[in-house]
Amino acid sequence: MGYKAVIFDLFGTLVDNFSVQEHERVLSEMAAALSVPAEEFIRLWTGETLDMRMRGFFPTVDGNIEHICRALGVQADAGNVAEASRIRFEFTRRTLKPRPDALATLAQLKSAGCKAGLITDCSREVPLLWPDTPFAPLVEVTVFSCDVGFRKPDPRTYLLACERLQVEPRECLYVGDGSSRELTGASQVGMHPVLIRVPYEDTYDAYRFDPEEWQGATISALKDILTLVP
Repeated sequence: MGYKAVIFDLFGTLVDNFSVQEHERVLSEMAAALSVPAEEFIRLWTGETLDMRMRGFFPTVDGNIEHICRALGVQADAGNVAEASRIRFEFTRRTLKPRPDALATLAQLKSAGCKAGLITDCSREVPLLWPDTPFAPLVEVTVFSCDVGFRKPDPRTYLLACERLQVEPRECLYVGDGSSRELTGASQVGMHPVLIRVPYEDTYDAYRFDPEEWQGATISALKDILTLVP
């Protein structure tokens, strides 16, 4: 069937999943800038405050860092917080590099009259950096979890994207790597989910949050979407 829109996940889909080892190294650098124990900082960043961060509980990245410092009983110096925040922003900027076929695929969808949307669970730095990425002119609608206050697989996430795109869920192809049970969530609202799993991600420690086992349609490159959207 034809689709009026394709809605994409971000990490593991339009861009590569980041390495677990690299992420921990960056968090250790942030901890060093704050003069706090790296192990405790990583535990609080990846555990206790992760859901809060994704749902937009912290208005800024600085706010998240200051919250962790208070939890560790440390009075954070403003300059140290700014440096830790800079490290985080630079890491996120690096992760927003398009996959080799991402921009060409988005451009072809656009030229074919097919709308493109984005749904991603993310923290504050992603929507702040998004306008400067090459994705911005090619993706019509974005739903950032930290802006709307809910995460995949919450049905509101998918329905909001459809509302903004002015399409029905059944008219949408949803493409993601299966993190956060996103494919099941898309299916439950009536979308047509497709798992993307690029072969080279099996060669490194790609970070995937709460991945699901998927038995449905699967592609190994973004450009394969073009065969599904006449």
